[in-house]
Amino acid sequence: MSYIEVIIKSIIFLLCPLSVYLLYTIYKKNLSLDEKDLGFEIAIISSLYFVLRFDTSYYRGYPIILFDIPLLICYYKRKIPLAIFISLILITYQSIILNINPFFLALEYSCYLIVYSLFSKKRLTPINVVNNFIIIKSFMLSLAVFWFINPTETFASNLIYLFTIIITLYFVTNLIISIFAKGEKIVELRCDLEKIEKEKELRSSLFKVTHEIKNPIAVCKGYLDMLDVNDKKKVKKYIPIVKDEITRTLILMDDFLDYTKIKIEKEEMDVTMLLDELQEYLEALFKKNGIISIFDIPDDDIYIEADYNRLKQVFINLLKNAIEAKDENKEKMMVKVKIESDEKNMKIIIEDNGVGMDKDVLNKVSEMFFTTKKKGSGLGISLSKEIVEQHGGTIVYNSVKSEGTRVIVTLPKPINMT
Repeated sequence: MSYIEVIIKSIIFLLCPLSVYLLYTIYKKNLSLDEKDLGFEIAIISSLYFVLRFDTSYYRGYPIILFDIPLLICYYKRKIPLAIFISLILITYQSIILNINPFFLALEYSCYLIVYSLFSKKRLTPINVVNNFIIIKSFMLSLAVFWFINPTETFASNLIYLFTIIITLYFVTNLIISIFAKGEKIVELRCDLEKIEKEKELRSSLFKVTHEIKNPIAVCKGYLDMLDVNDKKKVKKYIPIVKDEITRTLILMDDFLDYTKIKIEKEEMDVTMLLDELQEYLEALFKKNGIISIFDIPDDDIYIEADYNRLKQVFINLLKNAIEAKDENKEKMMVKVKIESDEKNMKIIIEDNGVGMDKDVLNKVSEMFFTTKKKGSGLGISLSKEIVEQHGGTIVYNSVKSEGTRVIVTLPKPINMT
């Protein structure tokens, strides 16, 4: 194996665990400081292990010494306890494998710690860390080569080795620590962008809530300004409108509070009993709107682990949406509810032959504050989706404009029932 191949292999062994650590911090959002520290420690120790275990390479009788780079990264990251631990591992390893005097090694690694302590109050850049490290390493390695590693070789051979390994160590160390530093900056940038996006979304949400609340309040003010207490006809006409607008405002606030404070308390419940209750509860509303309701509910009990009241909230919302999707141009309006079941999941399907939705509306239907209703808050469907997902389930909408909508709520069955 050529010298270049040895170096490339070492770089791969060193970078792989660190790359996995950076990818993990991107994938796992909102990691605590302790979790990040643990991930970093695992990555550094893994890099060290791979280099020591699989890459103790020699070229023309001289060792390729790149196993100090994880230690250097620890100093760069100011992880002193981890740096001391790795130093002890390297002292033990080199004294056994390379036959270097352990007291000499202890002196070398103590120098790293002392120099770091002297510069610890300064904000060290990667190049500063590497330069300090290389200066100490060059001096100590020169002594180690002539005293311990290859004392029988000629002065010229040892000098060529020293020059080659120090140059290699300098460039490889700079490369790895620079890649790691840039990787961390990318992770930080991504986290900052996510925070900005969340803040942007929050501001947008608050703006929309404020806008939604402002409208009914403005209506109330307008009617109250026109109200004449001595004109009974206007009082009788305006007061119900004001009450409706106030009710709409309260509903909006309740929906928004529910959306931000969802708590699920699971217990064993019978789905068929819930649907029977909903059929009776909404019967008057179906009749009032001239809609035929068909509840295809099996006689057998179907038990799942769920929050009864939260699921009731979900299905009331979905069934009201089906009622409000009534197509006035159709002679016969129907809403059908049925249950399908397999070994792992249970599906509650709600179908209507109402106005339906086009692709644009269908793609946005679960978005917070999106609504096609004149008096809708746009929170009902997003709230229902959140509740179902907290149960480990899903809501899927299928719809065709002017033909109707099909909503499939999938909920997992308890393991002991499959």
